[in-house]
Amino acid sequence: MRALRHIAIVMAMFVMIGELYRSWGDGRHIIWVLDDIFAGLFMLYAAAAFTDDTPVRRAVFAGAWGVAVGMLYMSFFSSFLSPDTTNSGNLDLKLLIAAKGVLFAGSIACLILSIKLPYHRSLPHE
Repeated sequence: MRALRHIAIVMAMFVMIGELYRSWGDGRHIIWVLDDIFAGLFMLYAAAAFTDDTPVRRAVFAGAWGVAVGMLYMSFFSSFLSPDTTNSGNLDLKLLIAAKGVLFAGSIACLILSIKLPYHRSLPHE
């Protein structure tokens, strides 16, 4: 559980900072920046909430990974299949596509792991 939380934090920060760097001064519409910021904030919230393993917090954490997978699906495949229409901003296009691919694959793996993670019900404190 701890490792998935740390991966979520690192990935969220990477996505948010990477998107800000990619878009800074490039004239990209703010909506294409904010979607990554909101997804990253959701991932950070879910990772922070998952310090205590409850069914609700577990569902929020898996949901955050699901949002990441859904967002990266379109982002990766649109860039991969149509690189000529991709605005890579301040990044090299090949680096951008590779980063999106790694993040997409990692998000799928972490979504699966977050769902399959064994649940250990904690006993109430006496």
